[in-house]
Amino acid sequence: MRSKDKGECGVLMHISSLPSKYGIGTLGREAYNFVDFLCEAGQRYWQILPVVPVGEGNSPYKSSSCFAGEILFIDLELLVRDGLLLPDELPPKNNGERIDYDKVRKEKLPLLQLAAERFDKRSRDYKNFLLNNSEWLENYATFACIAAEYGELLSRFPQELRYRLPSAMEGFRLSHREQLDFYRITQYLFYKQYFELKSYVDKKGLQIIGDIPFYISLDSADVWQNPDAFKLGRDFTPVRVAGVPPDRFSQSGQLWGNPVYDWDFHRKTNYGWWKKRLKFCSKLYDVLRIDHFRAFASYYSIPYGAPDARNGVWEHGPGMSFWKSVEPYCGDLMIIAEDLGGEEPDVEALVQESGFPNMKVVQFCFDGESQNRFLPKNYNRNCVCYTGTHDNETALGWYNEAPLKQKLYFDSITPKREKNPSLRMIDFAMRSRSALVVIPMQDWLCLDNSARMNTPGSIGDNWEWKMSQDTDYKALSEIMRRICTGREKGINQ
Repeated sequence: MRSKDKGECGVLMHISSLPSKYGIGTLGREAYNFVDFLCEAGQRYWQILPVVPVGEGNSPYKSSSCFAGEILFIDLELLVRDGLLLPDELPPKNNGERIDYDKVRKEKLPLLQLAAERFDKRSRDYKNFLLNNSEWLENYATFACIAAEYGELLSRFPQELRYRLPSAMEGFRLSHREQLDFYRITQYLFYKQYFELKSYVDKKGLQIIGDIPFYISLDSADVWQNPDAFKLGRDFTPVRVAGVPPDRFSQSGQLWGNPVYDWDFHRKTNYGWWKKRLKFCSKLYDVLRIDHFRAFASYYSIPYGAPDARNGVWEHGPGMSFWKSVEPYCGDLMIIAEDLGGEEPDVEALVQESGFPNMKVVQFCFDGESQNRFLPKNYNRNCVCYTGTHDNETALGWYNEAPLKQKLYFDSITPKREKNPSLRMIDFAMRSRSALVVIPMQDWLCLDNSARMNTPGSIGDNWEWKMSQDTDYKALSEIMRRICTGREKGINQ
């Protein structure tokens, strides 16, 4: 990554998973404490998941906006600092082991409403925020306000608002001025707190790895504002939707349901929408992981209304011409290509031509095949190694449930200096040639699958893991420094 002479280390943990007194991680004190801990532990990168509003199932990958921030991450104690809340207005402490989103919303949203009512809209910083973000903010605030009144599905919007008729839009905004202010102000508060934290991260010498989904939710402000950018019918019904074909894991494939992009439109508009999106990301992050990167080479397209993914077809993505066009808008933003599951020649060619580091997941390497591309000894320098991602089992969970043959292979090839299987897998990853190794926090804590972040294709119990406030940062940082020594010395397998 930044160093050509030695590998570097980072930790994957979303903001929601930070320790918290009020039920969910925030941009407040615990985030700053976590940054200090990362520095003490010899880490150089902090990877987070999308910071956008969570959607169906509380997933950050099914959001109503790719520009707005999740207001549940706003720290209440910082609002007290800023005079928008009083100390005795804070809710009772909520130190549950998992995030109860319904409870957090019930306790937090009324306080955010109260803070918004007390907020001084004459503030110069606020006026500048409105001006600099007007292109997406007004659209998002209006969309969120309509969704709050009529339901989150675009199909439930009154027809004149669904089609954004000027007179209807103007009338709605005039009659919902206070509600619109709430969405504007809470976005300002989110980004104020985010950039204060980002400034601290910068001063400490860390870099933030952000994450964006490739596809956009149908019921989003982005699709509502830019319907021509997607393959939609006149009534906003998708013509084609995204997913993946049948494989050894699923006989019917995966039907995601997101509308696919109309790449002819994007080419004609010189990828203007994507340029705005990536330019916005360049302000938030130092590095950007793009989920489902393989779709820039080719993507799986399924007829809308199909019962499953078996009747889809592969279609050509925009390829390298896209990246050549958008590169000037990325600034210094470095891209990580999430190419998992993209072993096809066109995907491999795009990753190679782009020069972006791709991803390797150590959990996938224990099948006994010496040429397995996820086996650390087979990595080249230009990749990012993970023990697992937010979609995988934890390392210990994997080991506990792995077939005996894979366990025996694991025991035979991983370093022996650590006793816990999770730490052994981490030690194994650290000795790879990869420029960067990123380890989920759950693996450093040696947690089993009860701490898994997400199980793809399942509903419920996802995105709820939260780190304990009792975590001994000092003891953990010593373990991390010891195991990361291999990175610092540039040890390769």
